[in-house]
Amino acid sequence: MSDTSRRPRRTGKPYRRPKKDPVRILAFEALRAVDERDAYANLVLPPLLRKAREKEGPEGFDGRDAALATELVYGTLRRQGTYDAVISACVDRPLREVDPPVLDVLSLGAHQLLGTRIPPHAAVSATVELARVVLGDGRAKFVNAVLRKVAQHDLDGWLERVAPPYEDDPEDHLAVVHSHPRWVVSALWDSLGGGRAGIEELLAADNERPEVTLVARPGRATTAELLDEDAAVPGRWSPYAVRLTEGGEPGAVPAVREGRAGVQDEGSQLVALALAGAPLDGPDEKWLDACAGPGGKAALLAALAAERGATLLASERQTHRAGLVARALHGNPGPYQVIAADGTRPPWRPGTFDRVLVDVPCTGLGALRRRPEARWRRRPEDLDGFAPLQRALLRTALESVRVGGVVGYATCSPLLAETRAVVADLLKQFPDAELIDARPSLPGVPDLGTGPDVQLWPHLHGTDAMYLALIRRTA
Repeated sequence: MSDTSRRPRRTGKPYRRPKKDPVRILAFEALRAVDERDAYANLVLPPLLRKAREKEGPEGFDGRDAALATELVYGTLRRQGTYDAVISACVDRPLREVDPPVLDVLSLGAHQLLGTRIPPHAAVSATVELARVVLGDGRAKFVNAVLRKVAQHDLDGWLERVAPPYEDDPEDHLAVVHSHPRWVVSALWDSLGGGRAGIEELLAADNERPEVTLVARPGRATTAELLDEDAAVPGRWSPYAVRLTEGGEPGAVPAVREGRAGVQDEGSQLVALALAGAPLDGPDEKWLDACAGPGGKAALLAALAAERGATLLASERQTHRAGLVARALHGNPGPYQVIAADGTRPPWRPGTFDRVLVDVPCTGLGALRRRPEARWRRRPEDLDGFAPLQRALLRTALESVRVGGVVGYATCSPLLAETRAVVADLLKQFPDAELIDARPSLPGVPDLGTGPDVQLWPHLHGTDAMYLALIRRTA
């Protein structure tokens, strides 16, 4: 027999049904999917939001409800490490002994108390009601007791209590304050090259909600068309970028809905533009995207190639992702081809291409603003798992480009083990290849360092932390 059915007989009080809050129920369901199925919030949320709108109707679930649900999910995931430290100080057992669904409800409540402007009493009350619906009355009492303790201090007050002093343990201090695993803090710090200010700015930027950035695919859409949308402003660096400063639903933009434009971070656009703009010796007719899924860079490269009379071959190992690439390239103004092939065992002949992009699989720690849950899933040993594939793909790319042609090696990770270490190892194996300065291929973009490779940063450029090295075959 459940707690709910026993409660009236035990207390003698009239039973009150818990109030179902569709916003918080949706947020809880999203967090459970992320935890139970290793799902990504950016993939889970859209269908949940559509389902809520269909069930509740526009009056029962409107745009403000969708915005709140999105903030609750992403805010909770971004600050999970901080909230775990706070909740741990408020319970009498290790967090690993708290049932995961209960911990998700507690984290949602902690975010409302410490990370939003929701009044404390309303945050506690709404979360306890959620607990009654999804956990039952018995565990709702536990949630109520813990959240009342959490509500005793604001975020700064809690950080003073749960974060070790910076002077005693800098990495652990930053890990708790900025909600990143300690090993990620250490690896990012190494990539930045030291200094407290830079790492704090980067970690803080990882916890900010990114703007939605669109790309106008040349020959199919223009930035002027996209700028007609509400709250749309030009991109910072890419001539094809438009930012939606107040969020917005990209699918409601006609050019995006029709495939003439897409959602693409400006860092991703810059990687494609830099490869397309790199100086080349000889013909410029055949381009290759060797790891093309899901198709954002390939679509931009194909459009740029079409303007020059060149052809893009987009190759993707996974068949379903190759289908996404084909969808992104459909309607390209020039010739192209999409194939499903293993980039480490390619069906094309060596020396076939003039330009090659290889955006290798990686930890994805450069996109923590968009996929905050990735920081909690990745482990240091993942770097060893990706290393052989990254080197194999770059090796194939260097073999696939002709003499005088250029390879762009890119990752959505700033970690040295996935960027400069890979490039350095392959250059040792290919004495007939040389790094060329990528910075002139990104005109107007500041803070690009000493080169020749380029590392973009959320806190400096407002982009994902994309890395790019341009390599020319010399013999």
